[in-house]
Formats: sequence, structure tokens, C-alpha cells
Amino acid sequence: MTLLLKKRTILPGFGLSLGYTVLYLSIIVLIPLSAIFFKTATLTWDVFVQTITDPLVMAAYRLTFGASLAAGLINAVFGFLVAWVLVRYEFPGKQIVDALVDLPFALPTAVAGIALTTIYSPNGWLGQFLEPLGIKVVFTPLGVIVALTFISLPFVVRTVQPVLQELEMEVEEAAASLGANRFQTFSNIIFPAVFPSLLTGFTLAFARALGEYGSVVFISGNLPLKTQIVPLLIISKLEQYNYAGATAIAVVMLLASFALLLMINILQWWSRRRRTMNT
Repeated sequence: MTLLLKKRTILPGFGLSLGYTVLYLSIIVLIPLSAIFFKTATLTWDVFVQTITDPLVMAAYRLTFGASLAAGLINAVFGFLVAWVLVRYEFPGKQIVDALVDLPFALPTAVAGIALTTIYSPNGWLGQFLEPLGIKVVFTPLGVIVALTFISLPFVVRTVQPVLQELEMEVEEAAASLGANRFQTFSNIIFPAVFPSLLTGFTLAFARALGEYGSVVFISGNLPLKTQIVPLLIISKLEQYNYAGATAIAVVMLLASFALLLMINILQWWSRRRRTMNT
């Protein structure tokens, strides 16, 4: 009787759907990642430690995680402002600005790298004004941050924008009628509602920046101990046919990224749970 009353759905049942899901994730994600660990396992422990603690590798790790974190934080601030302007204001050319936000999605990363290098070079459109001020972008860590900020901006804007659209302005007006100033309205009403999505956008931007290669290879110059990021270092290892060394560096990168993303997701879950309890 229970089976007869069971609601039919268009998609297959739970068992079949779960089987397809596990199979698909195994082929696309789990098997390639496991191959990295198996290849790294061919190294002895001493060789593995020596590979991942090499000064060249450590400098690449510091630059990659530092620049990715900086790009994520910059986009968390200015991406929120862009989303706020697109949602709350009407102005000529708004549709064009909204479309430009998605440009880093569609633009090939190599093209983005060439464009940024051309603009910020000493004789470029912006570089010619920054050079006299002592600000050098191309072939510096600052250039890496600029490239990572460019390619990860849409993740924050497109994550925060729908939440701002659903946030009713009547609530803000009610807070103002009760005597709340702008800062109090933002800190007590707007920011708590937007924070989970903002944290999600930051996480996506940070994760995207960690694996970026194409846009950075041109503007950074791939200078060892200075502007060489981990993906570029891995490519260099592969070009030297040092596959085990490349996978060893990739394993550390994978584990560190997973740990950081797990911490951010836990923080996101905690903020959502706290918000639910308060409401």
C-alpha cells in the first residue's frame, strides 16, 4: 500500500539517481584526484618532503595563497559594491555594466593576461601613469593580485546580487522609521542577510584564484622566488618530465585548499545557523 501511494517523479528513483551521481563524480573528480595521490606515492618520504619544502616551492605557495586571499578579499568588498549598485540604482548603461561583470567568465584567460600586461606595462594605458609614482605592476606580485582579482570578480557579484534583489527595502525603511541610522541599518539588517552569500562568493573567488594559470603567466613573468605561482611551477616540473615532483606539489596544494575551503564552509554553516536561530 505504501508503494502504491508513493509519489511518482519525472527523474529516476533515489537508488538509480544516487548510482548515476556516484559514477559521474567518480569519473570526473575522484579518479583523477586519486591518480595524483597514487603517482605521488611512488616517491619515498624523504624525497617527498624535500620536494615540497624546497625554497622555490615554498615561495610559490606563499605567493599563490597570499595573492588568492588578497584577490578574494578585494572582490568581497568591491564585488559587494558592484552588486549593490546594480540592484539598488537605475542609470544609463546599466545593462552594459551588468554584462561586463560576466566578461571574465567568457574571456579566455590567456587573452585576459595579455590585455592586463599591455595595460599595466610601463608604456601601457595605466602603467605609464603608475610608473612615475614608483608603482610597478607587471612582473611583480602586485600584477599577480591584479590578474586574480580580474578573473574572480564575477563569482562575488553573481552570488551576492540575487540576495540583494530578494532583500525587501521595506525592512530598511521600517528600521529608519524606528530611528536607526544608515550604519545601524547596514550592520543589523543588510549585512547579516548578505553575509552567507558574500562568504560563498569569497570562497568561490578564492578557489578560482588558487588554480588560475592563463592570465597570470603573462603578467607575472614566472620569475622564480618572486612571481612564480604554484600552477606555473607544476607546469615547469611537467616540462622537465618530473611527473612525481609535480604531483607531490599538487597534493600539498590540494590538501591545503581543501582544509581552507572546509574551514570557510564551516564558518558559512555557522553563520546561517546563527541567523536561523535569531529569526
